[in-house]
Amino acid sequence: MENYQEVFDKSLNNPEEFWAEAAEAISWHKKWDIVLDSSDPPFYRWFRGGELNTCYNAVDRHVENGHGDRTAIIYDSPVTDTVRKISWTELRDQVATLAGALKAQGAEKGDTIIIYMPMIPEALVAMLACARLGVIHSVVFGGFAANELAIRIDHAQPKMIICASGAIEGKKQLAYKPLIEAAIDQSEHKPEKSIVFQRDFLQADLGQPGDLDWQEIIKDAEPADCVPVAATDPLYILYTSGTTGMPKGVMRDNGGHAVALQWSMKNIYNMEPGDVFGRPRMWAGWSAIPILSTLRFCMAAPRSFMKESLSAPRMQEHSGG
Repeated sequence: MENYQEVFDKSLNNPEEFWAEAAEAISWHKKWDIVLDSSDPPFYRWFRGGELNTCYNAVDRHVENGHGDRTAIIYDSPVTDTVRKISWTELRDQVATLAGALKAQGAEKGDTIIIYMPMIPEALVAMLACARLGVIHSVVFGGFAANELAIRIDHAQPKMIICASGAIEGKKQLAYKPLIEAAIDQSEHKPEKSIVFQRDFLQADLGQPGDLDWQEIIKDAEPADCVPVAATDPLYILYTSGTTGMPKGVMRDNGGHAVALQWSMKNIYNMEPGDVFGRPRMWAGWSAIPILSTLRFCMAAPRSFMKESLSAPRMQEHSGG
């Protein structure tokens, strides 16, 4: 970053002007009335009165700007010997279709959905599908113990859970569905439905009330449009580890979150559109961050194999296409 001190000083001395300029990089359904609402400290609200859709900013606008055939997601898994490349158009279509399926199952703006999945492209599709509908999502690390998941279910009060049938941890297969069922048994709040993405190597038994097969519900789903939400509406809830007490839910909004992350990818990470951003595990935040800035997001799974999948030669190979 050139003129670092000048930029730094402006961000502190005139934060409203600074972030208003940064917000011009985001597509808004309705511009904000006030950049920073500081009327109720310490609860500050950014871009009060503005409306946008985070999924639109992360996916649809890139297709509309002519990037549809370019690669959005690179999935590299040495465990299953799989490399998948998903274009922006393919990503938009997958997200819109899943969003339509969720809508048909009763998900609507303001609801909450827990996502309990390994680092696979469908996890990103699920996050984006929720954001597309204005549904709040909470990502819980796939394979987390049932009692820890139950705590988060009771706090987040999700209408649904989206999960995978399982994952490979090291050299072992780990079934997720039994953990989901045990967590629901322990929790006071009962999600209405569990939507399961069946993986080829491990099929889950969908015998509980409310169990749905991801692949089945998307077959006849009508693609859903992006739903505008207030900039101050929640995008997701992320829970702390709980090592010093009960896990605490940290809520991130749509407007300030999108603006700050768009700015960060350029000015902190020095990333340009089309660059490859590698990530070996779920981000401690929002895993779809890189695609806000038209970056190619390389997902490597699982973490025990990240040295192989994110090695310099491997990343150089991905950077070329």
